[in-house]
Amino acid sequence: MSDTEALLLHRRSVRGFLPDAVPVADLGRILRVARAAPSGANLQPGRFHVLTGAPLAALAGALEGAVRDGRPEVAQYSYFPQPMPADLKAKQRAAGFALYQALGIGRRDIAARRAQFTANYRFFGAPVGIVVTIHPEMGKGCFMDLGMALMGLMTGAEALGYATCGIGALANHGDVAHGQLGLGADEMVVCGIALGRADPQAAVNTVRTERDPLDSYATFSGFDQTP
Repeated sequence: MSDTEALLLHRRSVRGFLPDAVPVADLGRILRVARAAPSGANLQPGRFHVLTGAPLAALAGALEGAVRDGRPEVAQYSYFPQPMPADLKAKQRAAGFALYQALGIGRRDIAARRAQFTANYRFFGAPVGIVVTIHPEMGKGCFMDLGMALMGLMTGAEALGYATCGIGALANHGDVAHGQLGLGADEMVVCGIALGRADPQAAVNTVRTERDPLDSYATFSGFDQTP
């Protein structure tokens, strides 16, 4: 197995972090790797707003306040299909069950489940939070290019010994993040990313979601044997 293959297979979403600061030089390296991703017409869509310390705490406070006050969600795009097909809903539920089981949260403990979901808006306590944006008029292909950049970011972080977790929930209150960071009309909040050193003692970090078997999503034609 190559080093790159091992790195990609080892990566996982981490939701428990150590408080250790991340040197800004490392963050620069990680973001340069992200920007090296393929890009149609070299448009290089997406911007990355990197926060730590007081600015991150202020953003987290504003987001948690929006949730606490019952502020309506105002996401500018749909992350999941609407409605969610039954087979995909089953995957979503299985992932949620694994997470809550690791944390000792019961199926009917709605308060604890909500509290855990709210941790998204604290960037799971990571020392670095990244708000990812894109121009609102970019096409679906540019979202694909941004996705490749995000994978580059996560892989680059993994290579330096850091862990990450994508936070799609940030878009639920994208307007709050938009206002808190003073973003212009040319930026739409896509997601957040938590980044830092993984806490080896955090039970939530024991969760590993399963991936579909190869033959369920890939076909091979013209080969003498199957992989």
